[in-house]
Amino acid sequence: MSHILLVDDEPSLIAVLSPVLQAAGYHVTTASDGASTIRALGENEPDLILLDLGLPDMDGKAVIAEVRERGNTPIIVISARHQESEKILALDQGADDYVDKPFEIGELTARIRAALRRQSNAEDRVVHYEGGPLAIDLATRKVSLEGEPVKLSPKEFELLRTLAMSAGQVVTHKRLLAAGWGSTATDHQYLRVYIGLLRQKLEEDPSDPRLLLTEPGVGYRLVAAV
Repeated sequence: MSHILLVDDEPSLIAVLSPVLQAAGYHVTTASDGASTIRALGENEPDLILLDLGLPDMDGKAVIAEVRERGNTPIIVISARHQESEKILALDQGADDYVDKPFEIGELTARIRAALRRQSNAEDRVVHYEGGPLAIDLATRKVSLEGEPVKLSPKEFELLRTLAMSAGQVVTHKRLLAAGWGSTATDHQYLRVYIGLLRQKLEEDPSDPRLLLTEPGVGYRLVAAV
């Protein structure tokens, strides 16, 4: 049973939508503001988030950024903000889809199924990486080196996960910046700092990396899985 976190400050919408989603076979938890949403993420990671942008304590786009700090949980924005600029900003921040209020329940549930299906297909393609001393279980978000666990921050893991999903291939600066900071990020210095942190934790000699390689002017490459 997929777990949906429904975030909206309208009690009437929660009262209508929550039982509909439960009847469709989903486990539903709810939150009415940004702070409770972030607490819910730490307590029980959902499979998908339905998110209103107009929250009482913070803009929903800030919640999207927080979710993307932690991982790739699908986010469908449900909002009364119909301006194209708002949609673009939410999608650039990391939302997967955008549904205008008022919406048809059938359309929303179809979009939920599609988002969960895309996420499942992506996770099925690569669930485990092993290259030399490094092992990554993408499903459980566990990383080990020579059999010993390695503790990574959420952002470090997202960068490593993105590299592992394309192990042996060059991953561009733009794609890594999008994975770590959203699709509008352009400052490569952030990326260099975090790649340096990863090398400190994963490489025998960070100054002479053998696992996480630089492709000058293009991006980085994680050695192919074996």
